[in-house]
Amino acid sequence: MEILLKLFESSGFAGDTSLAWQNIVMFIIGGVLITLAVKKNFEPLLLIPIGFGAILANLPGAEMSAYSEATDGGKWPLLGFVYKTAISKAELLPPIIFMGVGALTDFRPLLNRPITFLLGAAAQLGIFIAALGAFYIFRDMLDIKIQHAAAIGIIGGADGPTTIYLTSKLVPNDKGFLGAVAVAAYSYMALVPVIQPPIIRLLTTQKEREIDMPQARSVSTTAVLVFPVATCIVTILFIPASGPLIGMLMFGNLIRESGVTQRLSSTASGPLINIVTIFLGLVVGATMEGTGFLQGRTLAILALGLVAFCFSTAGGVLFAKLLNIFLSGDKKINPCIGAAGVSAVPMAARVVQSFVSKETDGRVNPLMAAMGPNVAGVIGSAVSAGVFLSLIEALP
Repeated sequence: MEILLKLFESSGFAGDTSLAWQNIVMFIIGGVLITLAVKKNFEPLLLIPIGFGAILANLPGAEMSAYSEATDGGKWPLLGFVYKTAISKAELLPPIIFMGVGALTDFRPLLNRPITFLLGAAAQLGIFIAALGAFYIFRDMLDIKIQHAAAIGIIGGADGPTTIYLTSKLVPNDKGFLGAVAVAAYSYMALVPVIQPPIIRLLTTQKEREIDMPQARSVSTTAVLVFPVATCIVTILFIPASGPLIGMLMFGNLIRESGVTQRLSSTASGPLINIVTIFLGLVVGATMEGTGFLQGRTLAILALGLVAFCFSTAGGVLFAKLLNIFLSGDKKINPCIGAAGVSAVPMAARVVQSFVSKETDGRVNPLMAAMGPNVAGVIGSAVSAGVFLSLIEALP
């Protein structure tokens, strides 16, 4: 009987660590994320690990939270160790994912039309608008500091690894915050086909949607090889804080394009990025402890993330319209491709292609043109994160 009593006391139903209502709510939220991933195909590679990690983190007594500390004997719980060593204390997992993204990315559409670099930059507008809104509107109401505001703003880049990287650098120990920001980022990435078309339709005319951009010039092998090296040097010289993300992104692209490192490229874009994605998703989910996640601040994060995403989409479209004032003839840009400047690759470009094709009865297919600002957006979001880090570090 005494043994049974001790077993009960050590379970999750008794003692100070007993099951609370917050844990049950987080079980439901984790289940919803998994269901959306399985049934609706919403970013399944991340939302399934995040959802399951959220469930693990809220099991009383299991020590599966990302914030679990080492025991007196120096032994670390699994996810606590991964979080501390690979995210909180060392910038490891997100940059490795960027290396894999680089190995998967073809920058030729961007090099074909260098002007689309500007669209990728303009589509970062929502990042800074949401950051300012978060800081000035919710600063006192929800105790939002400038670090929190920057992390919320970066959601507008539609880049999950960058969002996780910046948040873990700026707000490493705020329980529930990283999970809320990551869930918002990946949710809105999955909702690109729902969010973007109405904005594009609102901001463009039928005549603009029918602009058919001619086939771009081809790019030399030399240019393709020089691009990652030159981009790495120039970007990091101006914004050193972007080094880990830009450096690994461009290295991944270099081993892809060199033609002599297929084994490295296939590893970076296959097994390695998959392994890292598993642990990153689980650990991000494991930051979603009920007491930290279930706050009014989480709703504000979701709302501001949507604002950031909408303004980023609008920024790309409106800047393309602005450029057209100075362009003529077949050099004009279909403004719709500006919406692809967010870095949800290649989903945003495909959404633009699908939208324009439907609006023009299949006469215009801007997929390759849209890929230019789309891959530029990957660079743009990483640079924006570097800008935030540099500015915040410079604050007194």
